[in-house]
Amino acid sequence: MNKVFPSAAAALDGVVKSGQLLAVGGFGLCGIPEALINALQASGVQDLAVISNNAGVDGFGLGKLLETRQIKKMISSYVGENKEFERQYLAGELQLEFTPQGTLAEKLRAGGAGIPAFFTRTGVGTLVAEGKETREFDGHVYVLERALTPDVSLVKAYKADKSGNLVFRRTARNFNPACAMAGKVTVVEVEHLVETGDIDPDDVHLPGIYVHRIVVNATPEKRIEKRTITEKKGA
Repeated sequence: MNKVFPSAAAALDGVVKSGQLLAVGGFGLCGIPEALINALQASGVQDLAVISNNAGVDGFGLGKLLETRQIKKMISSYVGENKEFERQYLAGELQLEFTPQGTLAEKLRAGGAGIPAFFTRTGVGTLVAEGKETREFDGHVYVLERALTPDVSLVKAYKADKSGNLVFRRTARNFNPACAMAGKVTVVEVEHLVETGDIDPDDVHLPGIYVHRIVVNATPEKRIEKRTITEKKGA
């Protein structure tokens, strides 16, 4: 089975549709599948619900899809650095399911592991727990959280072989493995593609069984979300 596609648009063809639930890897702008997001925007699909730690920034990453109004709902743990996100949410134009970061990661991990739900103490007594089942264990109250199983996951990895075995680079790993495992269909954007067997099995971060399609983006922009520098005295 050939998993390698010639372009991001080709990798999404026949996979993404309007009204789907998507998961998109990344943390801030670190480890986001830039080419796949651009292809998703160009596809013109609408009414998407998107699971992602955040929604990029204005004009880049998932921020592009907010500007074109292709996202109707975000399931996120952080909404800073994006004025259009803020504007749409406050205007009632964008639905938001605010989820604690660790809970979001576990909801994806559980979805990939076939676990339909789990109990956690995070969010008990807050808006996060409203309308959800709670239960007491060993004197502590826990809230029931449902797992997430997106229709499609868009993921960024550093390297893949042609069977889809993945290697992530440092902190760019972040939410990507969990997104890849949870997706019913997983499309991965990589910087390097090698032959099957060229990656030492001990170096594989995620096995190819979770990967359905691969596209190479050898020169991603890798934009920095927020650059902070210290001025030198006397400069």
